[in-house]
Amino acid sequence: MVPEQDLEAVLDELRRLRTRVPQLTGALAAGVDGLVVAHDTPGVDPEGLAALTAAELGVAVRVTDATGHGGFRELLVRGERGYIATYAAGRTAVLTLLAQDRVNVGRLHLEGRRAGARIGELLDAAEAAARAVRPAPRPLGSVSTAPPVRPRTPRTTSAEARTVTDS
Repeated sequence: MVPEQDLEAVLDELRRLRTRVPQLTGALAAGVDGLVVAHDTPGVDPEGLAALTAAELGVAVRVTDATGHGGFRELLVRGERGYIATYAAGRTAVLTLLAQDRVNVGRLHLEGRRAGARIGELLDAAEAAARAVRPAPRPLGSVSTAPPVRPRTPRTTSAEARTVTDS
C-alpha cells in the first residue's frame, strides 16, 4: 500500500500536468493490475478507466512482444472526440491521459512521458520503502502464540517486467 503523502504527491503531479496541458480532460495513475492509485478524471469513472487501462496494457505488451519491439512504453488511441494516451510509470504502474481532439500530440507525449517518469519514481520508491520495512526478529528462544507472519508480496503481472519508462 502506498503511503498517503506519496498518493498526494501523485495527485499533485496529475493536477500540474493538467495545468501544463490545458486540453487534458482527465488524468489517472493506476497499477498494472487495474487498481486506481490516484485520479483527476471529472465525469469519468476512475475504477472503470483503470480496469480498461489494464486490459489495453495487456494487449499492448503482447503486441510489443509478438513484434520484437521490446517493453511497453506508451500507447495512443484516437477517437472521434479526442485522445487516450497511456504511458509506463515505473515498474508497476501506468499513467492514462484523456485529451481533447485539438491537443498538440507532441506536447501530450512530452508532458505525459515526463509525468509518467516522475510518478513511476514516486511509486517505485514507495514500494521499495514498504519492502524495506520488515518486522523485527524475535530473540532466540522466545515463544509466540501467534502464527508466523509472512511479508505480503505485491501482485505482479507479466506486463510488470516489460514496462519501461526511459525516454
